[in-house]
Amino acid sequence: MKHGKKYQDSVKLVDSLKAYDPAEAVELALQTAKAKFDETIEVSVRLGVDPRHADQQVRGAVVLPHGTGRTVRVLVFAKGDKAKEAEAAGADFVGAEELVTRIQSENWFGFDVVVATPDMMGVVGRIGRVLGPKGLMPNPKSGTVTMDVARAIEEIKAGKVEYRVDKTAIIHCPIGKKSFAAEKLQENLQTLMEAINKAKPAAAKGIYLRSVVLSATMGPGIKVNALKF
Repeated sequence: MKHGKKYQDSVKLVDSLKAYDPAEAVELALQTAKAKFDETIEVSVRLGVDPRHADQQVRGAVVLPHGTGRTVRVLVFAKGDKAKEAEAAGADFVGAEELVTRIQSENWFGFDVVVATPDMMGVVGRIGRVLGPKGLMPNPKSGTVTMDVARAIEEIKAGKVEYRVDKTAIIHCPIGKKSFAAEKLQENLQTLMEAINKAKPAAAKGIYLRSVVLSATMGPGIKVNALKF
């Protein structure tokens, strides 16, 4: 793959053999974010787990102290008082069976996060096959299946992110934008890494944090010293 001049210039700033301290890595990620748009700063964490085993799954959610910098559209499956509660809390879309029909018939995905009350999971299950692959299926572990829909919406809007290990034992998660101050990105990174550390499965053996890499959307990967978390 041939990279552009900006990317090649960014690569020159990074020592590929060095594992940087978190603060250094954040500063470097900002320096390598040379695109004209507000690039996302993302962290990729390779874990010492085997995702094929149910007892080694790593999944959860955490509210980043300074948010993610993006506007999140929340869809809520609820009825009655809970639907009214969701609307009052600022949900972008609220409904029940009619939303399932819209998703099925129009292939509509104009939302980023799905929240559901437990009694609605039977309805949501009808579209599990389309929500699941997109990472949109509500889950109790991430706090998106709950009776406290107002709190769930508020946390999501405030910057709650879900982290989940993929088939290759890697977690990819945004920690903010290029427009953020370095200190805010550092605090977001620290908060996320603390949550991932706490989520270590009892069945995981050996080194848990195998590698941590920080990068801007259009920038190169920057190795972070995993021992600092």
